[in-house]
Amino acid sequence: MANDTRQQMIDGTVHLLARGGLQQTSFATVLERTGAPRGSIYHHFPEGKDQLVSEAVAASGARSIAMIEAWRGEPADVIAERFFTAWRYLLTVTEFRAGCAVLAVTTATESADVLGDTAKVFRDWRAVLAELLAEGGLPGAHADGIAAMLIAAAEGAVVMSRAERRIDPFDLVAGEVLAYVRTLVPPPSAPAPSNATGAESPTGPA
Repeated sequence: MANDTRQQMIDGTVHLLARGGLQQTSFATVLERTGAPRGSIYHHFPEGKDQLVSEAVAASGARSIAMIEAWRGEPADVIAERFFTAWRYLLTVTEFRAGCAVLAVTTATESADVLGDTAKVFRDWRAVLAELLAEGGLPGAHADGIAAMLIAAAEGAVVMSRAERRIDPFDLVAGEVLAYVRTLVPPPSAPAPSNATGAESPTGPA
């Protein structure tokens, strides 16, 4: 039960950060959202709010990594498209009320330790995206840069769409980035012609 309460508080914090940012996320709002007893605050998070926020950042990052890992083996352009689709779904399902919890903390925290935690999440996202993009056919020289571009473009597009309360800015950004990514992905190799007669090919036995 104690572990359940702790996890509920972390999950509640992720929710609040994504919707209201760091300023709107306090122990009081976390308790209100989760129904956790007041005494659980310093029992589970003895170092205070920064500890809770850091763990929420780590949890949000881990969930995103798990989502991205599920795309392993897909072509690079499909991975890029799915990355944008995931963010688009968040925008539409929450009616533009939610964005990225990690970004919300990055732009508001005054704690060097918490900022270091958000930096780690962004590095981890970029690393796994770059790995999957390279495996999916993107030339290795471009993989890290395109991974960084996907994250930066999606984050910025989410902010723009939330501000305007419409999906158009996000779709414009996603469309341009995806079009560029597709220019970098080599087309699939054409299948070798069949040798219907059973004769040897000019270069040797089929």
